[in-house]
Amino acid sequence: MGIWIINGRTAEGESIALLAENGLIADVLRGAAADEAAGRLAAAGHEVVDAGGRLVAPGLIDMHVHFREPGFEYKEDIETGSKAAVRGGFTTVACMPNTRPVLDKAETVARVAQRGKDVGLARVLPYGCITIGELGRELTDFAALKEAGAIGFTDDGVGVQEAGMMKEAMRRAAALGLPIVAHCEDNSLLAGGASFTDGAFARKHGLPGIPNESEAVHVGRDILLAEATGAHYHVCHVSTEQSARLIRLGKQSGVRVTAEVCPHHLLLSDEDIPDPNDGNWKMNPPLRSPRDVEAMIAAVEDGTIDIFVTDHAPHGAEEKSRGIERAPFGIVGLETAFPLLYTKFVATGRWSLSFVLERMTRRPAELFGLPGGRLERGAPADVTVIDLAEERTVDPAKFASKGRNTPFAGWKLRGWPVLTMTGGNIVWSELN
Repeated sequence: MGIWIINGRTAEGESIALLAENGLIADVLRGAAADEAAGRLAAAGHEVVDAGGRLVAPGLIDMHVHFREPGFEYKEDIETGSKAAVRGGFTTVACMPNTRPVLDKAETVARVAQRGKDVGLARVLPYGCITIGELGRELTDFAALKEAGAIGFTDDGVGVQEAGMMKEAMRRAAALGLPIVAHCEDNSLLAGGASFTDGAFARKHGLPGIPNESEAVHVGRDILLAEATGAHYHVCHVSTEQSARLIRLGKQSGVRVTAEVCPHHLLLSDEDIPDPNDGNWKMNPPLRSPRDVEAMIAAVEDGTIDIFVTDHAPHGAEEKSRGIERAPFGIVGLETAFPLLYTKFVATGRWSLSFVLERMTRRPAELFGLPGGRLERGAPADVTVIDLAEERTVDPAKFASKGRNTPFAGWKLRGWPVLTMTGGNIVWSELN
């Protein structure tokens, strides 16, 4: 027996009904056919879910999350992270490897992949490390990591400092058909102990700042290396105008460079930080200037930045209570990402709904060779139902994630997921 989802609407406002059976989308009806079918499907031998006129979209895809397992399960684990994912409408997530131990060996990559399958909520896809221990000294066995389930290679959390090592990493990744996913940060340009961007907030409080060029220097270097090696080079959490400018130039030059941006770098600047004592405003890259925020928005609009990600990075409450200078970097994002983007860009009329959804579904699937991201016959039955009219206030106490570290507490947002289906199974629902 399958599951029909009826009385749905697409991003373009068209009626939609679909049948999920044996893990795949077995049938899709649109327009008048979907309207006509809604009244007779209950007698067809399948379970029927009435979307009640809500948005029915492909399951959301997040190519940058931290589920902290193994090693930091007090912050998050694959089960709680997966629960947060499906509550946020995400059916596929890609886990960064800066765990303890890091995912630099086949057995640890395989362990994360299997744990995600055992939990059975979202599709959990692990990245493997570029270097052993993420220390930047010796490359990992890329072929073995791919065989164990790695979908790409990254040392997220630290930048690969040595250009020759990055070039060889790109050469090996290209030979395997997998991307290099780069955290771009030149350590020689960092001010010791800096927690903020080198901008208005840091100057106001007499604090050392993280300069834009610490990110952009690696972006420029790596685009040249990708050109030389033919690798697919993907830039993590872009935050600066200079980085966007270089990525744009790389694309115009025919380099296979793609990029992602987080909602917080589209919505907040360093001028929004309330004070140096709130660790929930500390993230890496840091919140940049209002000019950088506008540059990120423009880069999304002109296609320089390809996809949205959350960089979901939970931490313990005590850790984040230490003040920005002593707190660890990172905020949670899975349960608020779509409502933030919908409320601030779609509901205001700046972007269309389909524009946002494409960058959270079809586009990441295309870039990383994933089977989801579309509502078509034969595609995985990964589906999200979203109530675009419902308004809620962000309440971290209600998060499924162990992390409560968000700067968006108290924000009133619209566009909340109410049902998530992964592989034809309803893994979370608030529908009656």
